Order: sequence, then C-alpha cells, then structure tokens
Amino acid sequence: MSGYVEAFHTLTAEANDAGLMRRRYGFYWSMILFWTLATAAILVGVVLLGDTWYQLILAGLLGMAMAQIGFLGHEAAHQGMFASTGWNEWVSRVLAGLFTGLSYGWWVDKHGRHHANPNKEREDPDVKAGVLSFTPEGTDARTGLAAKLGKYQGFYFVPLLFFEGFSLHVDSFKNIVTGRDVRHRWTEILFVGIRVFGYLAFLFIVLPPWMAVAFVAVQVAVFGFLLGGAFSPNHIGMPTVPHDAEIDFLRRQVHMSRNIRGGPLVHFFMGGLEYQVEHHLFPMAPRPNLPALQRMVRKHCADNGIPYTETSLGEAFRTIIAYLNQVGLKNRDPWTCPLVRQYRG
Repeated sequence: MSGYVEAFHTLTAEANDAGLMRRRYGFYWSMILFWTLATAAILVGVVLLGDTWYQLILAGLLGMAMAQIGFLGHEAAHQGMFASTGWNEWVSRVLAGLFTGLSYGWWVDKHGRHHANPNKEREDPDVKAGVLSFTPEGTDARTGLAAKLGKYQGFYFVPLLFFEGFSLHVDSFKNIVTGRDVRHRWTEILFVGIRVFGYLAFLFIVLPPWMAVAFVAVQVAVFGFLLGGAFSPNHIGMPTVPHDAEIDFLRRQVHMSRNIRGGPLVHFFMGGLEYQVEHHLFPMAPRPNLPALQRMVRKHCADNGIPYTETSLGEAFRTIIAYLNQVGLKNRDPWTCPLVRQYRG
C-alpha cells in the first residue's frame, strides 16, 4: 500500500508544480455573471411572454440555468473558486440558497461523506438504499413489493431522474429545519425561503395558476434531470466495497470513479464532472485545469498499474441500467472489486 501512497504524493507535487491547482478567477466570475444575467433574462422573458404555454420552453431553460449554477455552487463548496475559505463558503451558500433553493450545509455534509468513501456501504450516502438499491446490502434488506420491483430497477432509473430535483428540495428543506448542528441555520432558511416562496409568488402573479404549476414542474424536473444525469454516471456501476474494507486513497478514488468521454456538449451539460477521477483526487482543482490534470493522472495510473475507467455517456448509462438490474436480482459478480478481498478488514 505504501507504494501507492508515495505515488499519490508524487502526483500531487507534479500537479502543484504545473500550476494546475492555481485559482481561475476570470473563468468563475465570468460564469457567475453570465448565469446570473441569463436567469434574470429568462424571468423577464416570463413577464413579457405572458399567458401562453410557450412559457414551458422558458421553464426548461430556467431549469438548465439552475443546473449550471448548481455546478458552480458545487465547485465553490469544494474550495475550488477562491483562495479564501470564507469566500468559497459564502458564494456557494448564496448560489445554493438564493439561486437553486437548496441548503449549502446539507449539501456539503452529504457530498463530503461521499468524497471520503465513494461507493462504500454504510459510509457513502449516495449508495444508501431508497427508491433504488445501489448495493447488495441494500437489496438484501428489501422484502415484498419493493424486492419484486427492485429486479427491474434499472429500467426506471432514467425516468426517476426527472424527480431528482423534487427530492433534493425536500431533503434540503428537512435538513435545515430539523437537522442537528446546522451552521447558519437561520441564514439558510432565509435564503431558501426567499428563493422558493419568492419564486412561487412571482410565477402565480405573472401566470395563470395551472400554468404556474406546470412551469414549476418542468423547471424542477429539468433541473433534477440535468444534475442527476451529470452526477450519476460517475460512480453507479463502478465497484462497491463493504464498510470494513481498507483501501489507500489513490486507488479508492480511481477504482470507484468513471470518467465520461465527449466533446463541448458533454462538457457543458456535465459541468466538468466528466473528469470525475481527477475531481475525486483533487476536488479543489478548478474546472478549466481538469483536462491537463487528466493527462497527468492517466499517465500515473498507467505507470502504477491502476485501472482507469473512461467511457462514453451512452455506454455509462447502459452499464448503470445493467448494474442496477443485476443488484436488484441479488447478483453482481461482474462488479466485484478485487481490492475488497485483498484489503478487507
């Protein structure tokens, strides 16, 4: 194991020496300004367009803008925008609360636990069983109708992404109201309250009631689909490990993560998350530096015999669907991680 620890230290030194951890202020300020103005323009468009079902086009565009702002909030939460911890925290809190209507504190806690133990049973909140079961442990706990439906869970995975936005809002709201030790609880309640209730009031004033309801439904569905579609290909269908497995940091992050190949369109809709291996190894690395960082990481993985996974988006979703169905059938031998047997306990 010590050889891989040393390999990661070497990789980290090379990344720093190459300037790949240097902040990219121009990029992030431009992105924040652009998506703030885009959001304002869409809302002005809602007022000008008036009583017409073409409003649903604007709802979809607003959902896309919220997803892009969500990516920016995610990067600030990882301390990737600014040198100042306070600047990163408060920019992320504003983007999350006032723009997307989500709790910064809830997201940081949940996502931090995921980064520390990706695809690790009982440790990674993203593989906790819910509507879907992501691990054999979660499947074993199911009985009755849930167990029967679980056999086909891969087939309803993609449609469920349209409900991800609603789930995020519910979980976020529950946490800031009832969660323990929530830092800046009242600030978060204020930000999320202004965003959610102000947004609803605006729509119901400008639009007929049923059109306002449809607008919210489309906007939140698109927002959730784009966020879920960007995050889910990165780990689902990669090896999962039991809670007592001990694996060094370098291989833990590389083995459990999947990169996505693609051009500018994939990069736009995934917000840089297509470089998931590099993001997990260096979560503070700014988005524009990830392509150069990928070349460095891929070489180090090849030099140290570490499998590096990169697929197309379509191939990733085919793998996800097959994996979820196989987990639902309590059989996932093709996804067994060889490190589990070697480093267990």
